Amino acid sequence: MDRRIETKHIVILVPAGSTLLTTVGPLEVFAKSIEQFDIVRKKVNFRYETHVVSMGQEKMIESSSGLSILSEGSYEEIDYPVDTLIVTGLARYMGDESKEKMIEWLRLKSGSIRRICSVCSGAFVLAETGLLNGKKATAHWSKNEELSLMYPEIDVQIARIFIKDGKMYTAAGITSGMDLALALIEEDLGQAFALHVARWLVLFLKRPGNQSQFNTYMDCKKIGNPAIRRVCEWILEHLREDLVVEDLAEYAAMSPRNFARVFVRELRITPAKYINRLRVDNACQHLIETQMSQDEIADCCGLKTAENLRRQFLSLLEISPAQYRKNFQSSWCDLAV
Repeated sequence: MDRRIETKHIVILVPAGSTLLTTVGPLEVFAKSIEQFDIVRKKVNFRYETHVVSMGQEKMIESSSGLSILSEGSYEEIDYPVDTLIVTGLARYMGDESKEKMIEWLRLKSGSIRRICSVCSGAFVLAETGLLNGKKATAHWSKNEELSLMYPEIDVQIARIFIKDGKMYTAAGITSGMDLALALIEEDLGQAFALHVARWLVLFLKRPGNQSQFNTYMDCKKIGNPAIRRVCEWILEHLREDLVVEDLAEYAAMSPRNFARVFVRELRITPAKYINRLRVDNACQHLIETQMSQDEIADCCGLKTAENLRRQFLSLLEISPAQYRKNFQSSWCDLAV
């Protein structure tokens, strides 16, 4: 007797002006999983079907790069049950009436959709519906402060690649949509299959959502204040030492109070939290690239002990150092058909 095969409809909702990769990235991940589905077909009772749908009325959607995407049509024409919805950008070019109509559609449909996702500034669309209220969420790093100010009910996570909170999933931006799509596939079909898909797409590795969006060292190169930039570069070279605000202020030729004020203005984070973030970032690199023990890593990064290393990882990344290393150093799995 033939098994009943369910269709899980994956809908990517695209506004005009969306960045091309926020749409085609997740689309290609799901498309490749469909292509490779024979590997897991005997183990599951469903299949994926992808849809690119316009947030407006036009089938042809012009991206921010000028290339156009041919969609199936407007979201209003959807006549199938949506399993996973991925919103890929702002509704910046929609009139107020059209935008409110689309937002109301999202609110009405949200109860029947298993997973509701956003990539990049698509988080603003979900925020407008109220579906993110009281939940953790993220967007592109350049938009997170604005998201937090506009929607104070949302617990905005500044640097996360993607976040799951209940049925709501938000991804940072651009390429992180691919990481999110791989995580969704892993939920449905397991880690081995998700890694297999990542390998086919020639992705270096499948990043967990709690990895930072950016490297903190790169950030310090963009700091406008020369004195603060010099301090940040000096911190990078002295992470192993005991670093206190008074010493950093002296290096910057400022009073401790003024230094702390200017530092927060430039980086939107306190010196102590910045140093801790740097130490954790540095520890992440050592976990991935070396075979050093956790005690050795903690010592060379200024976190002193393996216990403190673990505590900081759980606080900032919500994952243990051991699990972080396992996730990133996993070799590709051979899949049996």
